[in-house]
Amino acid sequence: MAATTPQPDLAHADVGIVHATAMEIDPFLARCDRVRKYTGGDYTFRGGLLGKIRVALAESGIGPKQARIATQCLIDGHSPAWIVSAGYSGALTPDMKVGDIVVASSIVDAAGTELSIDLKMPANPEAGLYVGRLLMLDRMVPTVVEKQALHQQFQAIAVDMESHVVAQICRAARIKFLAVRVISDDLSADLPKEVLHVVNSSGKVRWGAVAGAIFNRFGSIQDLWRLREQGTIAAERLATFLDGVVEQLYAASHHP
Repeated sequence: MAATTPQPDLAHADVGIVHATAMEIDPFLARCDRVRKYTGGDYTFRGGLLGKIRVALAESGIGPKQARIATQCLIDGHSPAWIVSAGYSGALTPDMKVGDIVVASSIVDAAGTELSIDLKMPANPEAGLYVGRLLMLDRMVPTVVEKQALHQQFQAIAVDMESHVVAQICRAARIKFLAVRVISDDLSADLPKEVLHVVNSSGKVRWGAVAGAIFNRFGSIQDLWRLREQGTIAAERLATFLDGVVEQLYAASHHP
């Protein structure tokens, strides 16, 4: 009787990744094999293999409430050894550019509650790698002036909308956690004002709102297209960095 090839266990994961939108993570998923997708309620989950490493991903939608639920579902369904909060972030310091990577050494929320992360990773700004405090808010930060004020208030280097609650859930579940974000908007210009209205909470574009924005301000199409291009560049950079991070986390788990 011929021996059967053992099938990979895709129910459990070596590394879990929580991200808000598909655009942030699609280039990383393109590097994975045997990717499977399923939905649970308002959330989308994917699993696959990066080499021999089992990876499970939870697409939460934008914001802390959604991220909290998606993270718990990821833990319940796949029991990963590590969870990474990955995706876009906004720069709060002028030296950071689109495509730069931010790895959080701590995360603070709007109330000033800070969670430290046991991290021994040196920064390398010349290579576009920054390590420092990450700020989580429950809203987008559209203007350069407000970003500068947030940096002064919280001494954070970047802002996102999910990482703090993901870290909280992981800490309660005693799961190792890392936040890896990529700069999708820097301090060179304000975000287009229309971006607050054309993207829904799941991260999907509301095309009716886009049409209305173009009707009201024709130049908005150029601004929104520029933002999409920045997002594409940032997602590709994030994928390259995540590739190495996932391999290192897997090695750390199997060779303590």
